[in-house]
Parts: sequence; structure tokens; C-alpha cells
Amino acid sequence: MISIGRDALIKRIFDLALSFLFILITFPIWLIISIAVKLDSKGPIFYRGIRVGKEGEKFRIFKFRTMMEDAKEKGPAITGSEDKRITRVGKILRKYKLDEMPQLINVIRGEMSIIGPRPEDPKYVKHYSERQKRVLNVRPGMASPAFIKYRHEEEILNNVGEENLDEVYQRDILPDKLEMDLAYIKNRSLIFDLRIFIQAALSLFMFDENDQRE
Repeated sequence: MISIGRDALIKRIFDLALSFLFILITFPIWLIISIAVKLDSKGPIFYRGIRVGKEGEKFRIFKFRTMMEDAKEKGPAITGSEDKRITRVGKILRKYKLDEMPQLINVIRGEMSIIGPRPEDPKYVKHYSERQKRVLNVRPGMASPAFIKYRHEEEILNNVGEENLDEVYQRDILPDKLEMDLAYIKNRSLIFDLRIFIQAALSLFMFDENDQRE
């Protein structure tokens, strides 16, 4: 029991130290992106969608806005990379996952961790089986094995009709993500988290022949 508490404390210190350090180093990039988002299209700099966190607690996630202000009224929650609601700046941010950087704010606030199952939209969580709900026993994260595997998820969904996006996501992609998340929770450790962190960072710059790109 003491070991579990100690590991949780070390993980929290790791999360806070890395978040503050990364924000400090990349602050000029945050400024540039903020200005670009604001000049490119009407709307706020940040997207604040609702997600489900640890123990089912809902919170608002921070992301740089990559879609038109009224995107929610014009289409499904799931998007392909060719979605016309995505702004010009948004395409660049999504390609390099730069839109995800503000989630470091969620990490500092204690709503997320650097490593953990990706937080999901409540509309999908309500359909989880009792077994799948086990992913809610831990704090959600910015990166995970599922994040690495599906880092080009939008390209995978490119050939799916807009009316079928939700169905395909819930049937083919989400269950696999949840299985990977459950496996992570079963085997998680500080060393495993460090390995995932390194793999996630490298994956953003890797080219995979199996990735469906533009």
C-alpha cells in the first residue's frame, strides 16, 4: 500500500515538473499559435470540450481550437482529416499534435496525467461496459499506447462517410483503444510510463508505411 502511494506521488511530481518545464520552454510557440488561431478564423483560442475523467468526474479539456466556431452544429464529434470544418491553421496543428499542448494545463490542475488512457467524450463513455469502465479508475492522460497506435486516426477515418463516422468509431476503433487502455492499467509502472512517453514523443516524427496519409 505504501508503494502504491509512493508511486502515485512520484508520478504526480513527474507530471507537474514536466508540465511546467515544457510550458516554460515552449511559451513562445504558444504565443505564436494563439495569434495564428485568432487571426485565421472567428472564435476563441482554446477549445474547451467536456471529457470524462477519473471516477467518472467530468472536466473541460484544453486544446488549441482547430475548427470553425460553429463546428459542433455543422457535423459529428468525430472528424476525418479532410473535414471542411477544420481551419487552415487547424490542419497544421492537428498534423503535428500541437493542438494538444494546452492539455498540460489540465495536468497541472490534476484533471489529467502526462501518461494515461485518453479522456473520452461523455456520449461514448455512457455506452461503456462494466469492464470498460475500469479505465475510469485512473487519471486520464495526454499519451498512451492507444494514442501512439491511433496517432493518425483522422486519416484512418477519411474514407468513412460523415453519417457513419460515429458508428465506425464506436464499433471498430474505440473498443480496441479501451482494450489497450485496460492492458496499460494492468501493467502500469513508472518505468512503463517513461517508455510510453519516449515512444509517444518519437511517434510524432515517425513515418509509418501503414499510415493512411494525404
